[in-house]
Amino acid sequence: MPNAVVFAYSSVGVECLSVLLKHGVNVSLVYTHEDDPNEEHWFESVYSLAKSHSLNVRTDEPELSAVEAARPDVIFSFYYRSMIDMKILDVAPLGAFNMHGSLLPKYRGRACVNWAVLNGETQAGVTLHHMVARADAGNIVAQEAVPIGPDDTAQDVFSRIIPAAGRVLEGSLDAILSGKAEGTPQDESQATKFGRRRPADGLIDWTKSAREIHNLVRAVTHPFPGAFSEKDGHKVMVWRTKLLGSPEEAEKTPALIVRTEDGMIEILDWEIA
Repeated sequence: MPNAVVFAYSSVGVECLSVLLKHGVNVSLVYTHEDDPNEEHWFESVYSLAKSHSLNVRTDEPELSAVEAARPDVIFSFYYRSMIDMKILDVAPLGAFNMHGSLLPKYRGRACVNWAVLNGETQAGVTLHHMVARADAGNIVAQEAVPIGPDDTAQDVFSRIIPAAGRVLEGSLDAILSGKAEGTPQDESQATKFGRRRPADGLIDWTKSAREIHNLVRAVTHPFPGAFSEKDGHKVMVWRTKLLGSPEEAEKTPALIVRTEDGMIEILDWEIA
C-alpha cells in the first residue's frame, strides 16, 4: 500500500483521514494545527484521531526534510488552513490532492460555505482536486453537491459537507493510488474567489434587503462569531431571524420585527454582548 503524508484539520480532516485508515493507506506523517483559543471548537480533532492510531503527528510548520523522510507516494490536504509549498508537494510521485469545500471553480479561497450561504446559493459541495501553485486551481478529480435550504445556517450545510467529503475521497481513492486520477481542467471563465471572513464582517447593514440580512445572520450564526448591530452604545448580537411574508403575518407575531424597504424580518434570538 502506498505511503501518504496528510495535512488536515477540522471535521472534514477527521472524516477523510478516517477513510484513508479504513482502506489501509499507510499514513506516515500527519500535519495539523494547534487549536486557536479564541475560536469556538465545534469540530473534531485530527490530532486526537492521529494519536489514537499511533501516527506521527506534528503541529509545527511543515518542513521539506520531514516530508522527504516520510517518503510519501501521495500527499493529501483536507481542510488544512495554510498553503503548502510546492517543493513539498512535488515530493510525492503520485501527486498531491486537496479536498475543497465548494463546487470548484466557484468559491475558491476561504470560508466557502459561509460565503455561499451569505450569497443566497441553493447548493454547496466539495471538490477533490490536484494541488498546484495557485490555490484551488488544479484539475478536478471528483465533486459532490449538497443542498442549501432558504433558512439553513452555515453549520447545517457543514453537516452535509463532512460526509460528502468522505464519499468523494472514498470513490476516488483507487484511481489516485494507481496514478490514474488525472482529473478535468477547471473552467477559468467560471472561477470566483472569496477571502477570509473576520468577526467585524458580521456588522448588519439595515439598508440592505430583508433577504440579504437574513442570509448574513444564518451565514455567521453559531458556531461562528455572529451578526451584530449597534444600539445606544451597545453591541447587539443577532443569532436567528425569520423572513415574514406579509404585513398580516407581522401583526400576528408577538416578537421583535424589523422593517426594511422590501420586507420584514422577525428577530428570533438576540442578546446584548
